[in-house]
Amino acid sequence: MHGFHPAGGPLAGSLLGRLILALPLLAFLLRLGGAPLFDVDEGAFSEATREMFERGDFLFTYLNGAPRFDKPILVYWLQSIGYLIFGASEWAFRLPSAVAAIVWSYATYFFARRRVGEDAALLALAVACTALGPFAIGRAATADGLLNCLLALTLFDVWRHLESGRHAPLLRAFVWIGLGALTKGPVALIVPGTVSLLYCASRGDWNTWFRTVFNPLGLLILTAIAAPWYAYAYALHGQDFIDGFIMRHNVQRFSGSLEGHGGSAFYYLIAVPLLLLPWSGLFFNALARIRSDVLDPLRRFLWIWFGFVLVFFSLSGTKLPHYVLYGCTPLFILIGLHAGEARRAWPHLVAPGLLLLLFPLLPNLFDALAHGSLGDGFYRAQLARALEVANGTYITATVGGLMLWVGIMFFPRIRLIPKLVITAALQVILLAGIVIPYAGELAQGPVKAAGLKARELGEEVMFWRFTTAPSFSVYRQAITLKGNPEAGQVALTRVDRLPADAPVDILFREGGVALVRIKP
Repeated sequence: MHGFHPAGGPLAGSLLGRLILALPLLAFLLRLGGAPLFDVDEGAFSEATREMFERGDFLFTYLNGAPRFDKPILVYWLQSIGYLIFGASEWAFRLPSAVAAIVWSYATYFFARRRVGEDAALLALAVACTALGPFAIGRAATADGLLNCLLALTLFDVWRHLESGRHAPLLRAFVWIGLGALTKGPVALIVPGTVSLLYCASRGDWNTWFRTVFNPLGLLILTAIAAPWYAYAYALHGQDFIDGFIMRHNVQRFSGSLEGHGGSAFYYLIAVPLLLLPWSGLFFNALARIRSDVLDPLRRFLWIWFGFVLVFFSLSGTKLPHYVLYGCTPLFILIGLHAGEARRAWPHLVAPGLLLLLFPLLPNLFDALAHGSLGDGFYRAQLARALEVANGTYITATVGGLMLWVGIMFFPRIRLIPKLVITAALQVILLAGIVIPYAGELAQGPVKAAGLKARELGEEVMFWRFTTAPSFSVYRQAITLKGNPEAGQVALTRVDRLPADAPVDILFREGGVALVRIKP
């Protein structure tokens, strides 16, 4: 198989090719700590890690004092390393995801380079680190960046075994599966097991699949890595662990809509193109070649990988955009393979252009939502600061970035692929450097400020009339419980749930949050 040579010359060895090789570091490390932790997920993961140190217990996680059954232990251990080095900072909690995403990106490049050529591999690398979905989870203090990295490493090694028969890649795959099971649970086994089954079935080669999946040494490696923690968790919490982790956060997530995250069967058909911005046009370009691709073993394997994840999570009752990313790694390679077949440039540039146009409009859009009647009163109060928080730097950078993009896009001597690479680099620079810090300050700045104020007070604080905001506990550096505070106690509450005549002294108030002391 041979990669493409984009119009205007090959990427390999060019200045543009060298830029692409550096993109993962730029995309995942630029201003990694520039925004406060986003609730609920980032706050929950980070607070659970912080509480490991407070409790002196590094074998199970707790959130505001209660057992946290959502995810296994590995990502918390990795966050603990960042915590030890950098303290309780956004950078520290997000660093494991960023490192995992960097490894994910380069693993894709090295896997593709040998099989589809240097140019296609470089473009696959660019997609892996700049597409909207991978970019977002690679900068989030959650488990998904790590799981995506481990799933990619697993299936890359599964293919290496299937194409060569060598056992070393297969045994490595079992290592990645074991680590994946410690990261997010059964999905780390389901995806590679089913993808390899479907691929072997497409060849009528059932024996190879059985020998692959039931390799005795591989199963021993998997068991040795994952079983001890699961055994410990069950011994510690018994049926509560089964009910909380297995039943609620795995079985119920698939069988029903958990925590209000539902959607139609077509949810991911819409989500995938959005998650791949600014490369969505090239995704459709690759999709049009699927009938010829299935005749080639590697390309068939890649399409089966994507197709299974798409169908599996479309059938799931709980739907979140990042679930389908477990099947997007093969798309990075397929996009790179077929990019040279794209013709007219403008269909590929409209959607990325609209996203860049959205950035300078966000403050006014948020302000309009704040003064409307849609949505929750708390979030309207948070958005009411939109124009205030959007300083001159934000406006100058987003408008300037848009104007620069327009100038480059209308320069006729630059071909489609270089234009898309430049668009992708500009997208991640604006998002990481300007837009996400702005959105984070708007959505989470008041919660962070309230947490820092509460830490100064050094008193017990309660969540009162407030859905838990775990990042508050991170910034406060103490466990925060829900309840009705008594006279003299301090509480964090929502301004839209605080009556005008409430018997409280306001200690801090900003956006939608207020830190109050109950009057005697």
